[in-house]
Amino acid sequence: MVPVAYAFRPLCEDDLWRVESWLTMPHVVEWWPAGVKQLDRIRAYMGDPAIDLFIVSASDRPIGYLQCYDPTAEPHHPFRDQPARTRGIDQFIGEPDMINRGHGSALTRAFLAQLFAAGTPRVVTDPDPANGRAVRAYQKAGFQAEGLVDTPWGHTLLMVCQP
Repeated sequence: MVPVAYAFRPLCEDDLWRVESWLTMPHVVEWWPAGVKQLDRIRAYMGDPAIDLFIVSASDRPIGYLQCYDPTAEPHHPFRDQPARTRGIDQFIGEPDMINRGHGSALTRAFLAQLFAAGTPRVVTDPDPANGRAVRAYQKAGFQAEGLVDTPWGHTLLMVCQP
């Protein structure tokens, strides 16, 4: 893959149409079902100090969505037991021509570098264990599998990355 510069711009109201269109793509729907509910949830997160929402760009082209959250901010979050200042991430690449090209692991590494440079001691994520593409991308980005966890959003694989 040719070196790509990734940028993470805070999501704004004007981006919701793009996120909505990505949430209808078959490769996204498979792992982020119920697109309208997902969009409503993303809209509700806007302005929440416990979660940061981003449009991910590759060489100035918007290609996906990423959210970075504090798992200790919600009283019943399944990862509330993580060490202080841990951050959780979820993401998807929305543009169909950008999947299966190494962008998932590369943009994750770029985002992790920013978090770790800012002092974040640990980052967690929880893909569906059946989502082999996501699990491999997270492993390539430096995450280690910690184990299977039943969460309110389904059976997931807790993965952890530390600097």
